[in-house]
Formats: sequence, structure tokens, C-alpha cells
Amino acid sequence: MADDKILIIMTSGPDTPRRCATPFFFATLATAMDYDVTMFFTIDGTLLLKKGLADTVFPKEGGKSVGEFLREAIDSGVKMTACTASLELHGLSPDDLIPEVKMVGGASMWQMAEESKTVLTF
Repeated sequence: MADDKILIIMTSGPDTPRRCATPFFFATLATAMDYDVTMFFTIDGTLLLKKGLADTVFPKEGGKSVGEFLREAIDSGVKMTACTASLELHGLSPDDLIPEVKMVGGASMWQMAEESKTVLTF
């Protein structure tokens, strides 16, 4: 297990906007602390990676969009991965997602979890 790896599993999506910004905020903070952070999106979390969708989700009226938090995380070096099965669940293809996303299967999630010092789930 690596001492510097963190995995954040994101299952929350646009239907629960108040749960959507914090994972990106935590991921960005962790990269600033020199952690190697990967986010794994599954179930409804995958919808946040659809091109343009996160920009329409606001956890707080008048506040930053989830898209802004997402871009900050990407710019800080957070790796974005999405579950291939969750794309099928929502009728999406990899082309529907932002280009920074790497598609992975469920077995990859288990490997990432095993290799991580900390695993957070939202």
C-alpha cells in the first residue's frame, strides 16, 4: 500500500448537488499536500463527467458550480476515472464525457482501493 495515494469514490450525482462539491474540494486539497489522488466515478457520479453537465449543478445558490470544483481538481493533478458499467446504466459513451476521464472496470477500482492509504466515498 502506498503512503501517498488517496482514492475518492463518487456515487453522488446531479440529483444531490450538496454532496457534489466537497469531494472535488477534498481532492484538490490533498494534491496540494502532495498526495496522489484518483477519483473513481460510478452510479450517478458518472453523470458529473458528462460534457457541460457539472457546470449546471450548484451546491449553493449563488455559489460556484460543481464544474468549477471539477476543473480545479483536474488542474491540481487529480486523476479522473469512470466505471464503464455506469456509462451503460445512463446510456452514455466515453465520447460524452470530458476528455480528462479514463475509463476503467470494477476490478480496477478494487486495485486502486487496495493500493491507497485512504479511501473516501461520497
